[in-house]
Amino acid sequence: MRELRTREDVALLLLDWIRPLKAHYSAGGAFLKVGNTSAHYGETSIRMEGYSRILWGLGPLFAGGNTHLPQAAQQEIEAWKILARNGLIHGTDPSHAEYWLDLWDYDQKMVETAAIANAVLLAPDVFWNPLTDVQRQNVYNWLNQINHHRLYDNNWRFFRVLVNVLFQKLGLPCDEAALKDDLGVIEHCYEGDGWYFDGHPGQKDYYIPFAMHYYGLIYAVHRRDAEPEYCGELLRRAVLFYRDFIYWFDADGREVPYGRSLAYRFAHSAVFAAMVYVGADVPLGELKHLLLGNLRYWQGNPIFDCGGILTIGYQYPNLFMSERYNAPGSPYWAFKTFLMLALPEEHPFWKAQEQQPQLCAKRLLAHPNMIAVHEESGHTLLYPTGQHSANMGNTAAKYQKFVYSNQFGFSVSRGTQLEDGAFDNTLAAAGTEDDLWRMRDSTERYEVTPAFTRTLYELMPGVRVESQIIPMDRGHFRVHYVKTQIPVRLADGGFAVRLEQGLTRSDASMIRTGAHEVCCDFPWGNAGAVNQDQMGETVSVIPFPNTNLMYGITVIPTVLYTLEPGEYRLVNYFYGDAQKLEKPVLPPQFRAKERGRWI
Repeated sequence: MRELRTREDVALLLLDWIRPLKAHYSAGGAFLKVGNTSAHYGETSIRMEGYSRILWGLGPLFAGGNTHLPQAAQQEIEAWKILARNGLIHGTDPSHAEYWLDLWDYDQKMVETAAIANAVLLAPDVFWNPLTDVQRQNVYNWLNQINHHRLYDNNWRFFRVLVNVLFQKLGLPCDEAALKDDLGVIEHCYEGDGWYFDGHPGQKDYYIPFAMHYYGLIYAVHRRDAEPEYCGELLRRAVLFYRDFIYWFDADGREVPYGRSLAYRFAHSAVFAAMVYVGADVPLGELKHLLLGNLRYWQGNPIFDCGGILTIGYQYPNLFMSERYNAPGSPYWAFKTFLMLALPEEHPFWKAQEQQPQLCAKRLLAHPNMIAVHEESGHTLLYPTGQHSANMGNTAAKYQKFVYSNQFGFSVSRGTQLEDGAFDNTLAAAGTEDDLWRMRDSTERYEVTPAFTRTLYELMPGVRVESQIIPMDRGHFRVHYVKTQIPVRLADGGFAVRLEQGLTRSDASMIRTGAHEVCCDFPWGNAGAVNQDQMGETVSVIPFPNTNLMYGITVIPTVLYTLEPGEYRLVNYFYGDAQKLEKPVLPPQFRAKERGRWI
């Protein structure tokens, strides 16, 4: 593992991670095939995406200057320049066998135009100046197709923005009307205090930092002379956003997995690189600590296969959590974080002393409708409500659980029974005559305050629930008001803690179950549930393997209920931490304060 302190460290890390890809490029360099799984957009776009996403790293690497690197690394970079340039030339040549095909409405290849535009903007001496007039015209013609097709009204509009910014920089004809319309859509998505939404007002996830802000800051770099007022506003928004967004990380840069596109992994810290690149008014020491800390964390996890290819998954390879747009090359979107390599070695960023951000123990994040908690141990948690996303795969698990943790991650279902449903940090229901379990997939009404969240929803036909989640200094209480018209079984699941660490496996004595409490206490961490209403049964549920994003095999402390038709008030306390318990957990006193009722 590399220490990651200097630009040389980061550049050599990038080379380490792309070196295994060399053998998987097509003869002309325009396609990169690194796996055999599929995505909804088909094989040509999959292989083209493989090529383009590596440019998020190569463009900054080429731009930042590399004369300080070892001679062998400089020679390797020169070879990458030839390969990447040839790929661009051949992929945009309609007469070549590796032509990327024409664009169409909502084409996935539109996503990849952003990586190409950014690489050419950063390194024209590699991707533009050496090209012949015919080759330049081919590149322009292929990219310009995006101006004649429809895009989604979300972060996709930035792809066309960056293409037209490139045309402006190169003195080529651009579509001013499309540019104005796209920026108008993006402005519609801005709701204040640094926060955008991504096409739908309820969607606040990592697309806000690594798309809406990231592209906006690139725009600001290249247009600040022409549009100083608007570009200054983009920087101001980024600074406002930073003050909230850092609460999605612990003090050392380890993020909370939440929402979709988690296969992009360290792209979650990419906006910090963009802030440095554009010169946003954010402490350099903090940005450096978060950026490099995040990379250090990820280089210590098994996210590559045995051949050195970045995999689909999160903390380990995992297709169960993937989205329909995750192809084998998709995870290299993570390379957006390497934008920091565009900064030369003498830039103050590389000389700055790393500094941990100072974080409050609890913070209300009003725009994403969540409470962020940093427990004393360093455990970082997000308590969201009212989130929404289109169905991309296991969407409910990614947005609608009660809490998300950077130590336990979350689990996704691979079936409908209790074990394969893997219902951690959520309330699941099944009829008394079947074994078809499900969690909520929508929200009727919600509220978030500095002290609690509450959410009203239909858990299953005939069963309505209002859940009030109350974060404490350690752990949290859940109060569920249940109104059921049918006999129903409920499972209130806690944190999914791993059952083994390396070759060390837990044993039965490490799971203690009492009349109203279950505690899983392992050398590498603990999690538990305490049933406070004394109407439930505490159990430990061992879900199917590979359902959790962080650990292959886990156990979930759970409270089970069997309820007849009627109205109920259920109260449970849940806790967890990545350390062994020194003494039994005593739940804090629960104050039965009425916080208002919708049900």
